[in-house]
Amino acid sequence: MVLDLPHVPEPLLADPRLPASDPFTYQQAVDRGVSRHVLSRLSREGSVRRVLRGVFVDATVPDTLEVRARALSLAVPESAVVTDRTAAWLRGVPALAPGDHLVLPQVSVVRPRGETRVRHAAVRGGIRGLRPDDVEVLNGVRVTTALRTALDLGRLVRRDQAIGALDALLRTGEFSRSQLLGSLGRFKGYRGVRQLRELAPLADPRAESPGESVLRLRWLDVGLPTPDLQIALQDVRGRLRYRGDLGLARFRYLAEYDGEDFHSSAAQRAHDQRRRDWLRTRGWVVVVIRGEDIYGPAPRVHVLLREGWARARYRLPRTG
Repeated sequence: MVLDLPHVPEPLLADPRLPASDPFTYQQAVDRGVSRHVLSRLSREGSVRRVLRGVFVDATVPDTLEVRARALSLAVPESAVVTDRTAAWLRGVPALAPGDHLVLPQVSVVRPRGETRVRHAAVRGGIRGLRPDDVEVLNGVRVTTALRTALDLGRLVRRDQAIGALDALLRTGEFSRSQLLGSLGRFKGYRGVRQLRELAPLADPRAESPGESVLRLRWLDVGLPTPDLQIALQDVRGRLRYRGDLGLARFRYLAEYDGEDFHSSAAQRAHDQRRRDWLRTRGWVVVVIRGEDIYGPAPRVHVLLREGWARARYRLPRTG
């Protein structure tokens, strides 16, 4: 909310010599008289933020897709095509590898066969065969389409990250599930195609976070029946009270992923507890899965899912 008050000062810019609203490179900062030492200090203080490796923007500038595209245009040659995780990032789709939130990843770009790959410290360059319909211009940047990005991430990144990317890119609505499945044949013999063929039929746009996507994958790995997603949880009057991540409504069995972003504060935990108490008093078996249960050194997700399924199937009454 913006307060309509008189004489509210504008936010102080990091340095008057730097662009007020546009991304800039280290060299552009130097050309404007801002030394590397000063730029590092501004970054540490939070006055500027890194958008990409070697590309910065004043901290008062919102993180929009347009700003991301302008930053990419500074790091990527016009003839190159932005691909993979970076292409997803440009669309606002989370497809980061573990640790990428701590150290900014390189920009993924390719050039067509027969050309020289891009060699730059901020860029992970490569050569890839792309069809004309695999590429589009997004905010002035040449980038793989959402469909081609999904197909590439589905085969080139690790399984857990791949299912999350497939779900999220499908959720953009830029392509359909039938288009995704209909494109598998063209990748025969490509690296990672076996994984892509396994995961593409499982992709579902109803998953609302990477954690939910991985939880669904673990559920299927255990061999449980295909789960319902975003289960409508109603009160006795038929009013929608909550939605459950995934489970089997006919057995009143629910599994939920509690990520750090939305389930870590005291208020959030209290809300979660009230919600789950409400469900359990109505005969639901609720299994709560946290990050350490999936990704920790001794993951317990398979055991938790099996135990919950056993209780729901054999000890609780069925409905419907």
